Amino acid sequence: MIKRAVEFAKHNSPNSMRVAARRAQMEARNARMRLTVPVVERSEFANIFHCTVRKTGSQWIKALFSDPAVYRHCGLLPYDPRFYAGGATAPVPAGRVGLAIFLSHKRFEAVPKAGGYRAFFVIRDPRDVVVSSYFSLRNSHAPMGDIPQARKALQDLPKKEGMLYVIDRLRDKKQFGQMRSWAVAPAAETFRLFRYEDLTGERQADEVDQLMRHCGITLPRPELEALLARYSFSKMKKSKETPGRISHYRKGASGDWRNHFDDDIYAAYTKAAGDLAEILGYPARDETPAR
Repeated sequence: MIKRAVEFAKHNSPNSMRVAARRAQMEARNARMRLTVPVVERSEFANIFHCTVRKTGSQWIKALFSDPAVYRHCGLLPYDPRFYAGGATAPVPAGRVGLAIFLSHKRFEAVPKAGGYRAFFVIRDPRDVVVSSYFSLRNSHAPMGDIPQARKALQDLPKKEGMLYVIDRLRDKKQFGQMRSWAVAPAAETFRLFRYEDLTGERQADEVDQLMRHCGITLPRPELEALLARYSFSKMKKSKETPGRISHYRKGASGDWRNHFDDDIYAAYTKAAGDLAEILGYPARDETPAR
């Protein structure tokens, strides 16, 4: 009953109240972690930055970097700039992991840094991002900002027209452009690209280990495997399920766009995103996906 009441409040409170509540919740959790979790190894970096676009596992990454096991091996506390004044373009305090930063590479570079840092950007096949965005906006995403209007439009439209609507929405919100900006950015020691498909695939432990090591974090293999088990997509989906609600954690398979795109949808996608998929290293429409 309590869980259902919390979910109702989360999805029906004004956005300002929701943000304030989430900020208070994060600060309380961080204070508790400082007091109860001994740090065995301090990070050499003042900050870690998790940069991405929506529908690339951002909540899952946030869960990993907010876990006490990760804090124990780096001493950096989670920080979501969406809950603070200035948002993603404001400086992240030293000693924090900036999570879910939705900025282009150029705008991220302009954000003042507290000191030495590491950043990573999570990419995903943009065609799968379209499909995932469609189902999330239509069915499960918390109704904040302009999402209620988008949801109503998608629920009133046939699926094909809904997919076209989502492509236009992602283009207008510059999500395709943000992915492109990171893909073509000059190589630098401070940031690295990671593929959503690799981080959630068969070699997940090895890929997440590489991500952590890029950030200066070394987790013993048993702790890493336990961390990934705690936040498997199936567990996160189950924990978020409530009566009458579709879970936000829909983990679509790589290449799922082939089940939803027809010629018209693909043409609209190409007009909006161009050769973005190929630039990111994903197969063209007429190529056989790698096994």
